[in-house]
Amino acid sequence: MNALVINCSPVRTGATAEIVKLVSDQLSVKYSVKSICIDDYAFAFCRGCRSCHDTAKCVMNDAAVVEEIMHEYDEADVIVSVSPSYWADVPGQFKAFIDRCTPWCNTHEPHATIKPGKKGYAIALRTGPNMPECERIISSIEHFYGHLEIERVGHLGLTSIEYKENVEPRKQEIIDFCSKI
Repeated sequence: MNALVINCSPVRTGATAEIVKLVSDQLSVKYSVKSICIDDYAFAFCRGCRSCHDTAKCVMNDAAVVEEIMHEYDEADVIVSVSPSYWADVPGQFKAFIDRCTPWCNTHEPHATIKPGKKGYAIALRTGPNMPECERIISSIEHFYGHLEIERVGHLGLTSIEYKENVEPRKQEIIDFCSKI
């Protein structure tokens, strides 16, 4: 079985990346794991033209980049999205990706699909102590999963994490969460 762990942050060396590494290491005991960082992919913002509502295909020149990421979703049995808080929501790079996934959105026909039976998990982190902000991030990720027909199975909110050094005191909590995946 395959697991995909996504760093939803544009920062490849921070706390989010540290959590992605920890999650990937933990899951590698049970799964073949692939980790990606959303910032490794260059794509433009959705133009909202809605052409994909009629064709299930994006008309933008860089559609192949989003299709490449969606191929990773298609190959995975388990997907774990790890996102920091950017103004109480997912980072813009990940939100732009979500917007570009409209061809796969189940709210219109035809729509592209990924294989069924996938399980989705979300991990949100933020620098302050406010858990409702983590819940908002988790809600955004789970909403996205729902439109891709990925079963929303579990989530973890982590507050007071600003730097990767702040992950160490929460390591066991993250390991315990991974043991349920």
